[in-house]
Amino acid sequence: MTSRPLALITGASSGIGEAFARELARRGHDVLLVARRLDRLDTLAAGLRASHGIDAYTLSADLSLADAHLPVMARLKELGRHVDVLVNNAGYSIPQTYARTDWSAQRDFVMALVMAVCGLTHAVIPGMIERGRGAIINTGSMAGFSPGGAGHTLYPAAKAFVWKFSLSLDAELRRHGIHITCVTPGFTESGFAAANGTDHLMKQSPRLFVMSAESVVAATLRANERGHVLCIPGIHNKLAAGFMKYLPDGLVAAIIRRAARKYEIE
Repeated sequence: MTSRPLALITGASSGIGEAFARELARRGHDVLLVARRLDRLDTLAAGLRASHGIDAYTLSADLSLADAHLPVMARLKELGRHVDVLVNNAGYSIPQTYARTDWSAQRDFVMALVMAVCGLTHAVIPGMIERGRGAIINTGSMAGFSPGGAGHTLYPAAKAFVWKFSLSLDAELRRHGIHITCVTPGFTESGFAAANGTDHLMKQSPRLFVMSAESVVAATLRANERGHVLCIPGIHNKLAAGFMKYLPDGLVAAIIRRAARKYEIE
């Protein structure tokens, strides 16, 4: 039985999730990579084994299903492993407006971005408490601090939930030696925009305000090690968060709605 810690990473097939997998493997963690695209997970896992000599496992899972955490926990039991680091990273958005999409699509979105996060977290906490250590990283978004705009209707609400959920977890679990961090990236080089069909729009954003997935991950892990519950990567994102907090709500809402309009897809 290996003595290496295990990191469970959802949404690991690309972008920030893949960057978490690469960095944690480089640091000597075994990894369980979870996403829908098994071929990409298997390719990544093979590369991590070859480069870092760690154990890398994969699981194709649809996190929009009810009790989506159960197959993940079953895979861990099959492997005889427990989770030392949980990275709740899987996510996407729906750029169309709420009325223009089927309820099933909106329901699945909430299941994947909210319920699966809660289920996986609830499943791994008891073991972390028993061992007196652990780390839980939740991928939020700058959108979680903002008023909503047309399109991506549930995304700000889901990410605001992740942030508040992380605060509550920190209040409950810090005394047990468990570090909770919510990272709130802004524009990031990843497969996120390509997946929701807004990649051509995202590319119009000034490159100064776009971060690499690797830099987001480095900032997040540094914050988690220091016991920080919130990580806002990048000075431009920190400034934007400050503006949204201290400017009048009506002014912020008007600015956000105007800026968000170009990311709505008819």
